[in-house]
Amino acid sequence: MADILIEDGKISSIGESITVTDAEVIDVSGKVVAPGLIDVHAHLRDPGFPEREDFRSGTRSAAVGGFTTLLAMPNTNPVCDHPVVVEYVLAKSKREGIVNVLPYSSITVGQQGEKLVPMKAVVEAGAVAFSDDGQPIMNGGVMREALTQAKEIDKVLAVHCEDRGITAGGVINEGYVSRRVGVKGIPYTSEAVMVGRDILLAEETASKVHICHVGCARSVELIREGKKRGVQVTAEVNPHYLNTTDENLETCQSRFKIKPPFGTRADLEALKEGLSDGTIDIIATDHAPYTNAEKQGDFATEAPFGLIGLETALGVVLTELVATNYMSVSDVLKTLTCNPARIFGLDKGTLSIGKDADIVVIDLDHEWFVDAEKFQSKSRNCPQHGRRLRGKAFLTMVKGQVIMREGTIVV
Repeated sequence: MADILIEDGKISSIGESITVTDAEVIDVSGKVVAPGLIDVHAHLRDPGFPEREDFRSGTRSAAVGGFTTLLAMPNTNPVCDHPVVVEYVLAKSKREGIVNVLPYSSITVGQQGEKLVPMKAVVEAGAVAFSDDGQPIMNGGVMREALTQAKEIDKVLAVHCEDRGITAGGVINEGYVSRRVGVKGIPYTSEAVMVGRDILLAEETASKVHICHVGCARSVELIREGKKRGVQVTAEVNPHYLNTTDENLETCQSRFKIKPPFGTRADLEALKEGLSDGTIDIIATDHAPYTNAEKQGDFATEAPFGLIGLETALGVVLTELVATNYMSVSDVLKTLTCNPARIFGLDKGTLSIGKDADIVVIDLDHEWFVDAEKFQSKSRNCPQHGRRLRGKAFLTMVKGQVIMREGTIVV
């Protein structure tokens, strides 16, 4: 038990029974106080797709979920591949958003996988990392050069691992379910082959590589092996992979259509084990909003891959990992706070004197029913809709200002 004193948006003191006058007191007895959550994998769709999400709706969605910092993926229109677009994201998100938004730059111009962006220039403009997420870099030579250049400026490449030649129009995980429902499957090797390639390239170039949205057991094994060899490889898993498998696809609901596809129960267990033993460093949402009209297209041929998770991520991981005693609260929170801050070089993720008062208060015992129709997000493509979860953000604070209290935005 301790008190936290906040002055001018910073944490000024931490201790027992702090006594002050003329201060607002927020009593959160019986709850967990933690650094504001950091999501290193969020699609906010601005510029270009405001009908799916924008900085206002996306950051409010984040606040409800307990997130105070988002790293915005670059697959916008135009692609965030130039200093001007980086500056646009920073400026507009500050005007319209209520949490911190930090932009990725793409790795290649237009996410075309061919010509590298001017890495130093986009970093100077404010980009914090690089990713072509949604688009794999199929050319190994381009990937090798990208890793080499990123090393020179000490930045991370966050990579979407997919061999499109193996995917070949697949829709869900290849196996019993795909055969049963009669849609083309995606073999696990589509992901794992590229995970292996990028780990080897990072090893050769002594560079940092971060594997996005790990989805299968073989990828976990490859990452574990790479870490044992001293490769600077880190990885993330998304909460939806911890409570959903390809069995949920038997009804062909597009809110479960995602890349990499939901795997088997064995894949799910391997991902949990990877989190438990430190092979997987980060939990990130891959919040990817689409309109209802887009998601209601034909499941196999029209509905896009993607789902949302900012408002449910904390509840899912607390339900699946903490309530089951699989992992401690402290270890789970590390994957959502200090680990992403350390890996991506962010001055966030701790409750320390002198740091920004970005804070989340968590009610571990709050049981709630997920109703996507009530979300702050513009999107409704949520795989958790209709489920009961245990654990929820009670209060979210950014730079000392309360922005969410008991599920309600208060700014």
